[in-house]
Amino acid sequence: MTTMNKFRVALAAAALTFTTATASLAQTAPLKIGYTSVEYVLSQMPESKQIESQLKDYSTQLKNQLDTKYTEYQTKGEAFQKGAATMPDPVRADKQKELQNLQQSIQEFQQNAEASLQQKQQALLKPALDKLQKNIDAVAEENGYTYILNSDGASPVLLHGPKEGDVSDLILKKMGITPGAATAAPKVTTPAAPTPAAVPTATKTKTKSKK
Repeated sequence: MTTMNKFRVALAAAALTFTTATASLAQTAPLKIGYTSVEYVLSQMPESKQIESQLKDYSTQLKNQLDTKYTEYQTKGEAFQKGAATMPDPVRADKQKELQNLQQSIQEFQQNAEASLQQKQQALLKPALDKLQKNIDAVAEENGYTYILNSDGASPVLLHGPKEGDVSDLILKKMGITPGAATAAPKVTTPAAPTPAAVPTATKTKTKSKK
């Protein structure tokens, strides 16, 4: 399972709690339990493609910003290596400090970019999860289900259940989606955190003393 799948299922499991039918139904009717694969339903929703596209665009923006920072560091690093031998000690020390600060800025940006991508992902998924929850509630009420469980995830709530208990297709139909029609739809994946090439370490160049 991809990183995004694990994250998405964990998010969905947290957002999609057990769905209860009306209180009177729970009290007067036999317990009826259904289940669904949140991952499957999300992959069928048209929002999945939109989320993937927006995440890719956002990831590209972050990568471009990182590339700009790295290009600046690389340019200044090369200039330092060429001129370090003729620089007075105070100037050389200042240049080294500047390079170290740029290097730290790149590392911090990478860490922040990863966190920012996760936050962006959660924000984009929330409307889809809210829509899914609303339709799960409707399917449960219309079909007399007391509880609907999530059947996927690293630790699935459901360990076994009859096929007739799977309400995934009912939920999709409730949203106007033909089950299985989007089987080739791309999954929403987490863009890898932008990583530049190995950052060269600024080294102090000693000047040769004249005899």
